[in-house]
Amino acid sequence: MLNSDKIQIVKMEKAHLEAIDEIDKTCFSNPWSMKSLETELENPIANYFVATLNDKVVGYGGYWWVFFEGEITNIAVHGKYRRMGIASKILEAMIERCIETDTTAIHLEVRVSNENAIALYKKFGFREDGIRPKYYDNKEDALLMTKEIRKID
Repeated sequence: MLNSDKIQIVKMEKAHLEAIDEIDKTCFSNPWSMKSLETELENPIANYFVATLNDKVVGYGGYWWVFFEGEITNIAVHGKYRRMGIASKILEAMIERCIETDTTAIHLEVRVSNENAIALYKKFGFREDGIRPKYYDNKEDALLMTKEIRKID
């Protein structure tokens, strides 16, 4: 069993991109291009985090911050390291950053068939907001979810 204290969450850097690209290709049917990942490093609204274990990239996640709201773009963990709490640590880092930046809410879309991800988001207080019909390339619906971070004054 993995000691989760050995997992480090750091800000995404250029040196991480090759490993992130490999994780993306194994996790998503329509992965981001290397150019898209590189662009996120310069994107002023992007907040990306990388999970490392013994200096090896094992997962990553990020969100865009627009007008005091966050939009999770992706969370991915290398298949060999799943079910070890890594996605939780990445999501915790994103939520902490949202609190630090006075974000009001964080939103996401997730495949309706991705029961593990939905359970993770619910564990962190995300609520179901609706459905985007046929959202994904394979025409699968997306479940919309939101977590309130702070009340708007």
